[in-house]
Amino acid sequence: MSSKKFILSGGGTGGHIYPAIAIANELKSRFPDSEILFVGASDKMEMQKVPQAGYKIIGLWIAGIQRRLTLDNAMFPVKLLSSLVKSRSIIKEFKPDVVIGTGGFASGPLLKAAGILGIPTVIQEQNSFPGITNKWLAKNASKICVAYDNLERFFPKEKIVFTGNPVRSDIIDVAKNKKEAIERFELDPAKKTLLVLGGSLGSRRINQLIAKELSWLLAQGVQVIWQCGKFYFEEYRHYGDKESINVLSFIDRMDLVYAAADVVISRSGASSVSELCIVGKPVIFIPSPNVAEDHQTKNAMAIVDKEGALLLKEAQLDTQFQPVFSDLIANEEKQYKLSENIKKLARINATKDIVDEIIKLIK
Repeated sequence: MSSKKFILSGGGTGGHIYPAIAIANELKSRFPDSEILFVGASDKMEMQKVPQAGYKIIGLWIAGIQRRLTLDNAMFPVKLLSSLVKSRSIIKEFKPDVVIGTGGFASGPLLKAAGILGIPTVIQEQNSFPGITNKWLAKNASKICVAYDNLERFFPKEKIVFTGNPVRSDIIDVAKNKKEAIERFELDPAKKTLLVLGGSLGSRRINQLIAKELSWLLAQGVQVIWQCGKFYFEEYRHYGDKESINVLSFIDRMDLVYAAADVVISRSGASSVSELCIVGKPVIFIPSPNVAEDHQTKNAMAIVDKEGALLLKEAQLDTQFQPVFSDLIANEEKQYKLSENIKKLARINATKDIVDEIIKLIK
């Protein structure tokens, strides 16, 4: 039996990259002699993160369409055509059994070219509201793996499989790492720990909030692990000089920060939401208002509606943050209830279920 070959593409943000890596790792564990290749956008973060995870990646000259008239937009047709031509030659040379896209601009031309060449394709849509790329690809996809209900209005119903979002396997049982986490971040086991997550690139508004409220948070007896993002690290790193505060640009061991946390403040990108359901800690979501179709609010509301999390809009932060946070941190019963309810929404086997669908398509 010849070894299997897979091409994966997902990028731009951690929310597209990590699901692709999780799927690749599961494929590798099922087919140890398989060949796996990634295709990304040549100037985006996947060009670093994928090789760090041990996989080869080829970059395409592609970028998204901006909402305003820019030179980039004028170049878009040229970049798209160039990326389609390059994708076609990558596929013809590599001869994959299946091509998998987890969103992001590079997956567009790659999956389009695969469809034209008759290669089975799988789309993995993380959000409750699909992006432009996946809507464009849906008609020709073999299978579409989703994490939210009611996506028939965007995708052909007969192609949709409800799997949930792939997550890193190391976060499935974080409680066992609590002791290691306390030592790693030099935490006081007697105090509550707040974990602040702004997404892989960081969040200006969440960083401004935490900087403003830090003294107040410390006065509540809370210690803080604050992931501010690489763009903001120089601006905020000095806060880490204080006791009880860890300021990080990027988190390489998510299992440890989740183990340490008693309460989490987070953006509500789809991957973060899926991970937080599995981790099962009380969460306050602060959705980014700067994403297409406001899908972060929709992602968060899917959890809030089932009483699994709290939500604060950016516009409410100045007036509502202190009362909402102090009520949560003082109320053990509320923490327990949120924790139990969010866990019920976890899809622990999502990665395995997606790979099952991929395997069915191997000719």
